[in-house]
Amino acid sequence: MEEAKLIVVGAGPGGIASAIEAKAVGIEPVIVLEKADKVCNTIEKFYKPGKRVDAEYKGYKEKPKGLCSFETETKEEFLKRIHSWIDRWNLDIRLKSEVTDIKKKNEKYEVWVKDNPQFLTDFVIIAIGIFGRPNKPSYSIPAEVKDKVFFEPPLEIPEGKNILVVGGGNTAAETAISLCEKNKVSLSYRREKFFRINETNLEILNKKAEEGKIRLLMATDIEEVKPADGGVEVHYKDGTVEVYDLIYYCLGGSTPKRFLQKIGIELKDDGTPVTDEFFETNLPKVFVVGDIAYKQGNIMKAFNSAKTVIDRIVEKYLK
Repeated sequence: MEEAKLIVVGAGPGGIASAIEAKAVGIEPVIVLEKADKVCNTIEKFYKPGKRVDAEYKGYKEKPKGLCSFETETKEEFLKRIHSWIDRWNLDIRLKSEVTDIKKKNEKYEVWVKDNPQFLTDFVIIAIGIFGRPNKPSYSIPAEVKDKVFFEPPLEIPEGKNILVVGGGNTAAETAISLCEKNKVSLSYRREKFFRINETNLEILNKKAEEGKIRLLMATDIEEVKPADGGVEVHYKDGTVEVYDLIYYCLGGSTPKRFLQKIGIELKDDGTPVTDEFFETNLPKVFVVGDIAYKQGNIMKAFNSAKTVIDRIVEKYLK
């Protein structure tokens, strides 16, 4: 695995500011991981041309605490500013690098990208914003079955159900494995063999299949789903039709709340992470900045939270 002193998850304003503040105090190497194909993807995607990017929030002007600051300007001006900062600080940003898990390993953390452990780091700053969402199939899901169809793994395991898991990555494998002891489980994958599952998960998955606890439906592609009496009717492209009680799609992507829960971060009732005054979570050396650190926030607050976090890392851990 590639080693870093700090991994920043998310290349929005909070993530960019975190990397800049870290490099300014000599923290190296710093790597920023972004699942989209561009930085500040939310602004790129959801702001119309010429739209204002406001430095004030509901009439309140946040005073800058660190190196990153701006005045209200257009979308184009703000993005030009961000790219100039990236060049000036020579930030190491890895695009199309979706972080799917973070696991404690001794005194460090393994950072998993696209279901594979790729980085080992001392510190993690999560700056993923609030707009993440799981991937969904190309065909529509009827409203009548939406209470039986899920796009992320369950937090609580159901019992006594006939369940279909759809996907070919580690999340799909782990979901099927977690469900199979108390349910009848089938795993549908469109290819003839698995390519993205790590060796440990693949070994367990094959063992459960040999024991008859998981039915592997390889080279199967779903055409559509329909309501059935008390369940979901699944139509495969080869003409096969089967009915399941529940379906779990594991096709990549995750809501921020679900991702935080998965890696073990405690959440408040409003969905924001439980942190101390310096934005450190219950996981030591794992911090949050930006939108997910506040119930409501803005870009200047994201910049300032990054400064607070880096100051805390230096004061608590590096002095």
